[in-house]
Amino acid sequence: MKKRWIAMLLVTALLTACAGTKIDVENVIPTEKIEGSSLYVKKVEDLPDGFIMGMDASSVIAEEQSGVKYYNFAGEEQDVFKTLAENGITHIRVRVWNHPYDANGNGYGGGNNDFEKAIEIGKRATKYGMQLIVDFHYSDFWADPGKQMVPLAWKDMSISEKSDALYAFTRDSLNAMKQEGIAVGMVQLGNETNTELCGESHFENIAKLMNAGGKAVREVYPNALIAVHLANPERSGAYDGFAQRLEAFDVDYDVLASSYYPYWHGTLENLSNVLNGIAEKYGKKVMVMETSYAYTGVDTDFSGNTISDETSTIVKDYPFTVQGQANNVRNVIDTVAHVKNGIGVVYWEGTWITVGTSSWEENHEKWEKYGSGWASSYASVYDPDDAGRYYGGSAVDNQAMFDPEGKPLESLRVWNLVRYGNEIDPVADAIADTVLAFDLKGTITLPETVNAVLSSNEQKAVPVEWNVTEADIEAMYQGGVKTYEITGTADGLPARAIVSMINFNYLQNFGFEDGTLDPWQTEDRGGADQLYVEEKVTDSLNGVFHAHFWSAKQDSVDFSLFQEVKDLPAGKYSFTISIMGGDAGDAQIFCYALVDGVEVGRTPMKITSYGEWDTETVHGIEVQAGQTVTVGISVKCAGAGSGAWGKIDDGLLNSES
Repeated sequence: MKKRWIAMLLVTALLTACAGTKIDVENVIPTEKIEGSSLYVKKVEDLPDGFIMGMDASSVIAEEQSGVKYYNFAGEEQDVFKTLAENGITHIRVRVWNHPYDANGNGYGGGNNDFEKAIEIGKRATKYGMQLIVDFHYSDFWADPGKQMVPLAWKDMSISEKSDALYAFTRDSLNAMKQEGIAVGMVQLGNETNTELCGESHFENIAKLMNAGGKAVREVYPNALIAVHLANPERSGAYDGFAQRLEAFDVDYDVLASSYYPYWHGTLENLSNVLNGIAEKYGKKVMVMETSYAYTGVDTDFSGNTISDETSTIVKDYPFTVQGQANNVRNVIDTVAHVKNGIGVVYWEGTWITVGTSSWEENHEKWEKYGSGWASSYASVYDPDDAGRYYGGSAVDNQAMFDPEGKPLESLRVWNLVRYGNEIDPVADAIADTVLAFDLKGTITLPETVNAVLSSNEQKAVPVEWNVTEADIEAMYQGGVKTYEITGTADGLPARAIVSMINFNYLQNFGFEDGTLDPWQTEDRGGADQLYVEEKVTDSLNGVFHAHFWSAKQDSVDFSLFQEVKDLPAGKYSFTISIMGGDAGDAQIFCYALVDGVEVGRTPMKITSYGEWDTETVHGIEVQAGQTVTVGISVKCAGAGSGAWGKIDDGLLNSES
């Protein structure tokens, strides 16, 4: 490995002394509207001429080595980079890992994206008039908010040695690109560096590394923009805090770039507010460096996807259709184009499709040999806890802009059509899921209409026919507490109802889905910084709302959340509620029940870590006619080093009689 590294430095040092290679450029990026599309696209008003329409295509080389062929809209096999340019893509993004290979030269996967692959991709992008966005991960494999591993060759270096190595790696990689005549428009100093970079978590060291990389960029490509890339814009204050530290340590950069995946990263309104805040306060350019959306919920390569029809804890603002994918892209572009200093949007891995449609065994052989899956088994030597356990194919093939045969989807044309609009007559694109809940002792009545999602992303009610019999209905009554899926047809499209059979819940606004606490009450004994109803589907047990608490000071999380219920029928009841959170430290948490102010039961609860819900029940709550029942949860946390945080959801008061 060291010999290869030294050889690369010597070769690139020699190459940079020579004149750069000239590439014959075909300027195919369209300047006129693509006519005849069936895609509904509302024009993005006041879109700047220089707005970046980007596509991360890092896996193309590995895909092609695996036998993938790409086509144009005429059905002709064609260089995929030409097809991208013809449909409005102006920039190609490519990740660069230091050395994604084991000691025997076997690639880790994910495209095996070393600087040599970046050069090959960059030459093809430049040929068709596009610029390259170089995404240095400064790692031998994937870097993201949860994982910023140091390259093995730099593992034992001091921060000064690592800074020098990072500078040299950046300089020599860019010099090699410059020698080949590649048009580099932007360079990233790390990938989603929320808390770490290259194994460093202390910000002084992060800043030192970023400035080393930035120095190399300014020397080799002085006109290229330098970007810092973060994820999770939905986390309040996170971007501003990071930008403050960048400013305090005098980090040289031009663009603060954000990932924005609508499944997890909050609303477009919040994204706009976050990016506007950075642009106004720090004077930086802003953009979305990664976004994507599924055009189908179906996996196409026999290796599970990150997003599917079965993924429940996500926001699904658009149907999983080609039109839904295009609507997502259009609205992200519209949002970024209208924030201060908004310069562009890059779609993530729109060319990463299945390498075969016959079997997992056939595909697995290609993933291992060519690195066309997200990770190969060989990655275990570098990342044993993640890639070494879960290696496999593309997890995003259903979010590509090409179908499994390599033919472009109509959604690819959105990059051109947002400039002009293509507001054809809207048609029904999909039927929104209908979610219902019925009491086991009540009456099941299925709706006569459902909402059709139009190509314009508007909705209208349409008649529906359900595929359900009287025997099916009777089985639902007899099946106890359970959830069922009922299918049907509406406007010629498949419809689905998710029906939950439940015991009657005597609590109102039990899951906070009204968006308020009422009629829940709080007793805040510790003066918590935050205690309110939050809208965030990924942090909810069910639905999109939950009660949220957080506080920065020790011993400030100390409160009760409760609801009073009067006029219950005499009988025996149970109370159930759920909580999750973290940083609790020394904690006393329990759910409880009072009858006429007297405690009649309590059950201990706990919070451990994000996503780990604890659901507990108080049983045997005996109530006489006219008595008032109070049920709730008491939370007291000292905090682990500082304050604690958590989420509370789904309070249930059910009859046990």
